[in-house]
Amino acid sequence: METLRVEPKESCWSDEVDEPIEETETSTEPPADTPVSVTGVAATASPSPGATTDVVSAKAAAKEAAAAASRKAAPDSRPHLNVVFIGHVDAGKSTTCGNILYLTGGVDERTIEKYEKEAKEKNRESWFLAFVMDINEEERQKGKTVEVGRAYFSTPNRRFTLLDAPGHKAFVPNMIEGAAQADVGVLIISARKGEFETGFEKGGQTREHALLAKTLGVNQLVVAVNKMDEPTCGWSQARFEEIEKKLTPFLKSCGFNPAKDLSFIPISGLQGQNLKDHVSRPGTKAYDPRASWYGTDRPSLFELFDSLSPPDRKEDDPLRVPILDGYKDNGVIALGKVEAGTLTPGMNCILMPNKNKVKVLGVYIEDDEVAYAKPGENVRIKLLGVEEDQLGNGMMLCPVADPCPVVSSFVGRLGIVELLEHRPLITAGYSCVLHAHTAREEVTLIKLLEVVDKKTKRKKCNPQFVKNDCMVTVEISLQNPVCLEEFEKMAQLGRFTLRDEGKTIGIGRVLQILTTS
Repeated sequence: METLRVEPKESCWSDEVDEPIEETETSTEPPADTPVSVTGVAATASPSPGATTDVVSAKAAAKEAAAAASRKAAPDSRPHLNVVFIGHVDAGKSTTCGNILYLTGGVDERTIEKYEKEAKEKNRESWFLAFVMDINEEERQKGKTVEVGRAYFSTPNRRFTLLDAPGHKAFVPNMIEGAAQADVGVLIISARKGEFETGFEKGGQTREHALLAKTLGVNQLVVAVNKMDEPTCGWSQARFEEIEKKLTPFLKSCGFNPAKDLSFIPISGLQGQNLKDHVSRPGTKAYDPRASWYGTDRPSLFELFDSLSPPDRKEDDPLRVPILDGYKDNGVIALGKVEAGTLTPGMNCILMPNKNKVKVLGVYIEDDEVAYAKPGENVRIKLLGVEEDQLGNGMMLCPVADPCPVVSSFVGRLGIVELLEHRPLITAGYSCVLHAHTAREEVTLIKLLEVVDKKTKRKKCNPQFVKNDCMVTVEISLQNPVCLEEFEKMAQLGRFTLRDEGKTIGIGRVLQILTTS
């Protein structure tokens, strides 16, 4: 096992009238990244003598980038997967992620000792592994992840980008950003007495996180039942099976197929049991005789990771890279994930919706500059022709000849999750916030076109209102245009979530683009 480096940081309706909002296509990554030193100068219209030199330098840089592409190595050939860790606050997501990186060699013993000392000084001894992922002071003081942490690790047959999503309900928008980049989800559940129940009951984040993950394209879900070593649990088979029995029907209602999409596994993220080494295999630090019921014919977490299948990738489609962020360090770097097409140095591209024409000077995966990046890869892109403040969430890097639609209104099919208590109906004119890939925008539901009652399967055209447990076809207008695709053309850019007052009220897909800008 090896690891690379740590960096800062559908659905539940199915009826006989319409196909469910779930699919086999999947894909989706992350907020902040380690700066890379680059250079690049944009040309101006009427150059002064000094500016002329800059233009020449820019052309030379672009030419060098194209030539350099042929000298760069191809990326690691092992399949790559983006794995997002989700779940209720304090379930142990960051601690588990930190231990995964430690066990794969991404964090050395000396660093762990430093974190142990720091955690003890804060009177938070058990948090030291979480410090691997929670790097800012606010997260360490409060013991709560705020941003999506990102790191890299690998198993013998797979490469992974690890995404540690915040569990607190106040940071669900950040969780959505992480899940939108993921291929696989790991739902961390606390087995400690009372903690599973708190996270799973109404108001806990277990339900919302699982539903959002499915909506955002996560079709493989690993349910890691954590804290199995805790005294109230003690590696109890009965407790593990109780949690599995209660969770499975709910996850099935979210659109996961229990037979092929779900895997349940007991772990201790803090002790590292059943992560790398199997908890029932004698002679390892992870061994615990109380877990003998979980036989070695069933996988450890790493063994399970190594067997995961990557989703189908759209290598031959037009390039689409949703932008997460940008920064400047002797040049401009954009952060994103390749959703479709192949990204190569030397490409002439356009950033939508602002229509900035740019040149790709370099492509980086993890620590390496590479000759190309295919769908599913998280990349840093050295760009020429754009400034740092022109980059941000929701932008899309595309080929000049085939840009992504910039959508002002569309028809969507929306599954109503749970409306607000003081707004129990949706009528024409309802306003809320749309989340799609890395974009976030205010929207208004202009017209209700058709509704299907989930229980009765009855259809009604042009309804006056809709309520919970309905599937509605609706015309949606965006306050500002957003880069979207029709779901049938490109699923990952055709999914969306609607939220209101910090609560997920609906999930859906883009059926038809009406107006573009």
